[in-house]
Amino acid sequence: MSPDQLGVVVLIVYAIVVVALVSKSVRRCRDGWGVWLLYCIERLYVPLMFRWRSNSARCPLPATGGAIVISNHRTSIDPLLVWMNHHLRSESREIRVVGFLTAAEYCDIPGLRWLVRTMRSIPVNRDGKDMAATREAIHRLRDGQMIGIFPEGKLNYGTDLIEGNSGVAFLALKAEVPVYPVFIHDAPQCGDDMTAPFMTPSRVRVSYGPPIDLSEYFGRRNSQELLIEVSNLLMSRLAEVGGVGFTPVGKPTADAS
Repeated sequence: MSPDQLGVVVLIVYAIVVVALVSKSVRRCRDGWGVWLLYCIERLYVPLMFRWRSNSARCPLPATGGAIVISNHRTSIDPLLVWMNHHLRSESREIRVVGFLTAAEYCDIPGLRWLVRTMRSIPVNRDGKDMAATREAIHRLRDGQMIGIFPEGKLNYGTDLIEGNSGVAFLALKAEVPVYPVFIHDAPQCGDDMTAPFMTPSRVRVSYGPPIDLSEYFGRRNSQELLIEVSNLLMSRLAEVGGVGFTPVGKPTADAS
């Protein structure tokens, strides 16, 4: 065999190995090739642009089963920062999509529609009374999927957490799933500009907290007092992970129903 022929054979072998490795990786992604492609892009983009690092080499997000991921909300790139490195677990390296609850007006923007659908985002109306989104979230959690929520409900430009939305507690108790807190440090904030953070280099750190087991609350009557108690528990744990304070949800008024 001539050197040229040997070189061609080596290139073919390399190509076969690469195709085999890529095929294996795609098969590990239960949510399809689109999610796999987006994750590959993120794994290149996020470390380069934001010098992403975390407090743990292993991500605690579960490989199977329904779960809620909560995080503080600093900027429009937060979902990328939470999703980064989630496949690095001790028991499995399968890529799992995290379907974030997303403001409905962003889900129909041309160019974003495919991204939102591929990432299984759940459109939510900002009026806080979107029962269709609530039912969809509960269905997914009971079906063993992960959803992501920013319980502050809006961008927080301060250090401490603001009041959490009790809807997170409602979903966790209704679907009877654990909650995983993830705190984002130093993500770029660019006012009301939603696109600027994507092109603003920074040094971001993410802290993972242990799962919050709410099983002692399961089965109890879903009262306002219970939702407030669980909401404050979730926000206190998230604040603890981030080393910051938080504003507790106020107690219900005497005439609250």
